[in-house]
Amino acid sequence: MKKIATWTVLALSTSLAGCTGAAYSNRSLDSVHQPVVQNAIHQFDVAASSGELPPSEQGRLQGWLDAMGVRYGDRISIEDPSVYGATLAQSTVRSMIARRGLLISEDVPVTTGTVPQGHLRIIVTRASAFVPGCPNWDSKSSINTANATSSNYGCATNSNLASMVADPNDLIKGARNDRYDPSAATRAIKTYREKPQTGAGDLRGEKTSEGGGK
Repeated sequence: MKKIATWTVLALSTSLAGCTGAAYSNRSLDSVHQPVVQNAIHQFDVAASSGELPPSEQGRLQGWLDAMGVRYGDRISIEDPSVYGATLAQSTVRSMIARRGLLISEDVPVTTGTVPQGHLRIIVTRASAFVPGCPNWDSKSSINTANATSSNYGCATNSNLASMVADPNDLIKGARNDRYDPSAATRAIKTYREKPQTGAGDLRGEKTSEGGGK
């Protein structure tokens, strides 16, 4: 069987707000310099022989994941075109991803080309964020007749936010936790209240030796 591997990058950009406004006439405290989130889609095909992922293909996939440096914030999904689904092969891929502390996403993005027969497509969607046009020190006059903010206003704050956020997609839509457990939120307080104090126990007498005797 001929091994087929594809590695394609698709760039998708999402702007949180327009940056084309007149920076010199911005009289509000909302910066015109807002982060732009860009998603790059990487895909890799592996052969699933008889519905399983052979060791040779596991090695190829492992090498690709190492080269990609998959990390928190990456969305990893599996595209399986087979009729009945390569359950064992998918389980192997999930285990490989789980060992890296990541989960498989159920949302499969659109990729280029069709998945070859008898293959699985592993898709890594990686987001990045940046603030275009920053820094911007183009104010041509120190006279501010419009009582506007500086042309560079918001560049530092939003650039730092874009560089530090773990998952840039959270800038578009905040992270959602459907498994919120109130008991988990109050566990620390419950432990603090119920744990016995360190000085609550009786003091134990310790026998000490006198002088320099042994």
